Amino acid sequence: MAYSGFLSHPLSFQVSGVLSARLPVTISTSSDRNPNSVMAVLEERSSKHKVPHVLTVAGSDSGAGAGIQADLKTCAALGVYCSTVITAITAQNTVGVQGVHPVPEEFVAEQLRSVLTDMQVDVVKTGMLPSIGIVKTLCRILKEFRVRALVVDPVMASTSGDVLAGPSILAGLWKELLPMAVIVTPNLKEASALLGGVQLATVDDMRSAAKSIHDFGPRYVLVKGGDLPAPLDAVDVFFDGENFHELRAARIKTRNTHGTGCTLASCIAAELAKGSSMLPAVQVAKRYVETALDYSKDIVIGSGPQGPFDHLFKLKRNVCSSSRRGFNPNDLLLYAITDSRMNKKWGRSITDAVKAAIEGGATIIQLREKEAETREFVELAKACLEISRSHGVLLLINDRVDVALASDADGVHVGQSDMSPRIARALLGPEKIIGVSCKTPEQALQAWADGADYIGCGGVFPTSTKANNLTVGLDGLKTVCLSSKLPVVAIGGIGVGNAGSVMEIGVPNLKGIAVVSALFDRECVSSETKKLHSVLMDVLSMPK
Repeated sequence: MAYSGFLSHPLSFQVSGVLSARLPVTISTSSDRNPNSVMAVLEERSSKHKVPHVLTVAGSDSGAGAGIQADLKTCAALGVYCSTVITAITAQNTVGVQGVHPVPEEFVAEQLRSVLTDMQVDVVKTGMLPSIGIVKTLCRILKEFRVRALVVDPVMASTSGDVLAGPSILAGLWKELLPMAVIVTPNLKEASALLGGVQLATVDDMRSAAKSIHDFGPRYVLVKGGDLPAPLDAVDVFFDGENFHELRAARIKTRNTHGTGCTLASCIAAELAKGSSMLPAVQVAKRYVETALDYSKDIVIGSGPQGPFDHLFKLKRNVCSSSRRGFNPNDLLLYAITDSRMNKKWGRSITDAVKAAIEGGATIIQLREKEAETREFVELAKACLEISRSHGVLLLINDRVDVALASDADGVHVGQSDMSPRIARALLGPEKIIGVSCKTPEQALQAWADGADYIGCGGVFPTSTKANNLTVGLDGLKTVCLSSKLPVVAIGGIGVGNAGSVMEIGVPNLKGIAVVSALFDRECVSSETKKLHSVLMDVLSMPK
């Protein structure tokens, strides 16, 4: 199916893969820098980069649970810039909607042109469109400007049942807007309205509805099943034109559901703006909403039947939780990676090794257990997690997302040949930490686009822990650091003798070293960790 209008531009959203980050490169021609130097280009690029940008075209919710307020909070939580075009001003709270004041379509057009002529918008997301004139205005202006994708949330009623869009809007949506959309995200009532009132009561009904709505022209359809009668799971149906995917999540018992539709669509838009392909974006969005609902299930804001939920739960969870905390790039300073064979060689348990490393000054732990069966690995991870959390140290799992989920570890580290960070994020949710091994600037940029939190670069030097592992050297490490928008930890053949030279390459986002043999292939893990930690602290204390 060919896209029409703005979606046919060469930079439009790629439905079959992940977009590379678009970075403007400016080469300095000053006398003190060689304009042909690769390092000069990378240094310039590292200081200027394109920020993922979503433009939301929606109504304002005075209660701040839905509408543009929900869109802004969602994008902020996901690290994406969000600009706004307001289509209506509503007076609403947790009781209901008391009033709706549509913005004149001429002023909607003025807002659109103001943003689109100045800012590099990646994805446009629509919410409440209160008149057919505004629908037509939006379609006309979007055809003039080039963005990657249009996400349509066909808002027709508030959660409390107040009507926000009439029959003429429906006609405008499916005739004008849906053929331009990369995805449309109706709930059961909205899907029913788009299809002329057909009743939707089962998952099979949702599949049929998704296919019928797809015939209107959008590339993808997500029919949300949160209003299905009391199943154990909340089931959504995703249709890509050929295949159906049933996306399931735990049904959260809470009154705080106001704005879930706006939030889900905004999360999809934010992930697309970061370069995601569609299904992973939808998976991340569903997980984000589920996590937010669960975190917010007992909060009380307002006296009405439907309260808002907390979009910024990650920030508050990190501040409030005494047993777990969020990721800080400085955690990468002394990154200890366990090795089961080394522990067996020295006759110690994994828990003893982890405890000794933490007591010696390790700032983050990664469990790399290649020989353990899954059940055993999960139990080991739980035991090590109890130790690490008692000391306020994060614990990640190497490669095994299933073990990270089962043990509730703080995150995972994956290699280039392992699970995509995008899929890992979809499975683990927005609050977990994801690291990626990288050897090249291209891999580093892709890690950022995929939503990783940090990258591990190496091997810097030859190492015995990985056979035939190509080394990048200090120059290669510096090149990758300069191209990365993420914090970097160096790995490979690093120990007390060369850790200082690694940390002295002079790149601000190199935050630490990751070591295996230098700690765990030694008789006393704690003392070796203390030595290495002392070297790192000496480097950090040197005058800049």
